[in-house]
Amino acid sequence: MSQKLVCDCNRTMPLDGKALGVDIHTSLCRQEVGTFLKALEGSDSVLIACTQERALFRELSTSSNKSLIAPLRFVNIREVAGWTQDAAKSTPKISALLALAEMPEAEPVPVVEYQSQGRLLIIGPAEQAFPWADRLGESLDVSVLCTQSATLPLQRAYPIYSGIVTRLEGFLGRFSVDWDLENPIDPEMCTRCGACIEVCPEDAIDDSFQINSLKCKAHRSCEAACSGIGAINFGRIEKKRSAEFDLIMDLRLDPCMRMSQYPQGYFNPGADPFEQSLVAGKLVGMVGEFEKPKYFSYNDKVCAHGRNGVIGCNSCIEICSTGAIGSIFKNGVGRIDVNPNLCMGCGTCSTVCPSGAIRYNYPSTSHQGRQLKVMLNAYNAELGRSGEKDKPPTLLLHSLEIGTVLIEGLGRAAHLHAENFEGLPAFVLPFGVEHIGSTGIEFWLVALSYGFGEIILLLSGEEDPAYAKALQTQADLANSILKAYGLHLPCISLIKVSAADDFSTISREMLKLRKRGPMAKVAPQATFSMGNQKRENLEAVLDHLQKHATLPLPKEGVLLSKSSLIGGIAINKDACTLCMSCVGSCPEGALLDNPDEPKLSFIEKQCVQCNLCVITCPEKAISLIPRLLSVEQRKQKTTLNEAEPFHCVSCGKVFGTQKMVELMMNRLGEHDVFSGSALNRLKMCSDCRVIDMMNNDL
Repeated sequence: MSQKLVCDCNRTMPLDGKALGVDIHTSLCRQEVGTFLKALEGSDSVLIACTQERALFRELSTSSNKSLIAPLRFVNIREVAGWTQDAAKSTPKISALLALAEMPEAEPVPVVEYQSQGRLLIIGPAEQAFPWADRLGESLDVSVLCTQSATLPLQRAYPIYSGIVTRLEGFLGRFSVDWDLENPIDPEMCTRCGACIEVCPEDAIDDSFQINSLKCKAHRSCEAACSGIGAINFGRIEKKRSAEFDLIMDLRLDPCMRMSQYPQGYFNPGADPFEQSLVAGKLVGMVGEFEKPKYFSYNDKVCAHGRNGVIGCNSCIEICSTGAIGSIFKNGVGRIDVNPNLCMGCGTCSTVCPSGAIRYNYPSTSHQGRQLKVMLNAYNAELGRSGEKDKPPTLLLHSLEIGTVLIEGLGRAAHLHAENFEGLPAFVLPFGVEHIGSTGIEFWLVALSYGFGEIILLLSGEEDPAYAKALQTQADLANSILKAYGLHLPCISLIKVSAADDFSTISREMLKLRKRGPMAKVAPQATFSMGNQKRENLEAVLDHLQKHATLPLPKEGVLLSKSSLIGGIAINKDACTLCMSCVGSCPEGALLDNPDEPKLSFIEKQCVQCNLCVITCPEKAISLIPRLLSVEQRKQKTTLNEAEPFHCVSCGKVFGTQKMVELMMNRLGEHDVFSGSALNRLKMCSDCRVIDMMNNDL
């Protein structure tokens, strides 16, 4: 158990100490700081309901005479509960936040390591790049790649290159840069002696020591004057240059790297001096060894990316904004390849993955499931003590860093300017995740089945546009599933804000929620635990929702959007030859053959709508049907197609279907190998066909 220290921040919050089961302090960070110091003497962890003075409490703990045995923990109840218009009704919410903060930390995950020696490349116009090179050169090993010429420094304090960048790839400690040297003068070899300037008859060379092609008439006097140095070469054939660096400061307005999330060690402040100075401060501290979490876990055995040399599901590759995910084919089997150094932990790849082959692991979904239950249990227990029932909370999901800034800023604005800003209603529980893109349909539906009345995703505007689109698509799909069961809508929605709107958008949305009040439960509280497997979580929650549906699903099911990760397939029996290519392509075992007879079977529960069977089918006889069937129907093994078997005319063994043999005879009957009496070979199994060819000299 934790020692809970709760402060009403100089009586600005109406806290109910009896209901919360704690003593309420008024100035814990000032006059009552002795209470905190005394708490440090115990062996239990200390939970402080204040993030405003986090730095102070940590400093006091490190300067204490006694070493801290258990960790310090902090939780914000002020901006999210105590400083809102519903502060007096927020005791259940505060109980939930305290319970969440008391939970054990998630299991540690593997780490990704970086090593940087401080080799910095500054790319951009010389008049901007050189001053930063002079300043940063004292701390870092600086090189400059000039994209626009300017007066070169007389002293060669650092390497200077010129040209056009053609490729820039990598991450902190391992950037690779290619560029083309366009000018006859190579600034890296130039000694700035000025001999070329003196002999140039057109004044085509100035202090930048680059030749102005508009003035130059190619007299080559400069090249002759530089023959002893070799920096000038009009006939240079090899113009390509390349080098490796640890850090990149890209001052160009149109950088090579166009992803929304840049890799570690790459900065593009543009031409803004203030942004450049912020980046310079970060660069100085990026020398040494660093690590970050490995955000994902990948199971290639259930990956639906590729089979038989063809690509099916490509969702994670298409959504990744950092270029961290690629494709690999080996022995006909396709899988994805994730570079953990480039992965920035948005988790949207796991959200769009239909099979759960790639999953977000920071923290695991099983840990998040426990967090949801702990919050709900504490909230409902306090709500019950107050005599209120059937008022489930709303779960407000947000990215941990930027979302916390938005929510706390809104709470502060609501406290100081209550007439203009609306804080979080008492029934809205904020829940921070590493990135808003890391949760998807199965997580939201499980949260609803646990007892939340609705799910709201708070988007800050900093997300990649593709992420927002993917989340909206998943929310629409989830709502369509709930609608199919006859459950109330909307249950899952998005709030899209930006830092520029000064909390106005989120304030308006919170006011709407407060006037409307809490939503009813979607269904009675589920008892199953959220695991780490996406499909298992999805199946469990669909089973729960179906049991409590107010509308029965029609026998033919309910059609869903094309983005659905559940559904069936349709077979054109007239075109299908039962070649079973689709069975070999299915990565999930949804399509099955029969060793004893030509029969194609299907288990809809296993299908992830990856499209591999559609692409693989040589007869184009398969199409996807995104739909929601009953749980019982989805578990059943059904026959999609079957045909009369064809027996080998030589040995009698079944080796295909009557239709397939007829098709082969129509297509191959005129081939020389099967002319005349050899036509019967098409009616033989592979073994008998070889024997016949050997006995009859082909």
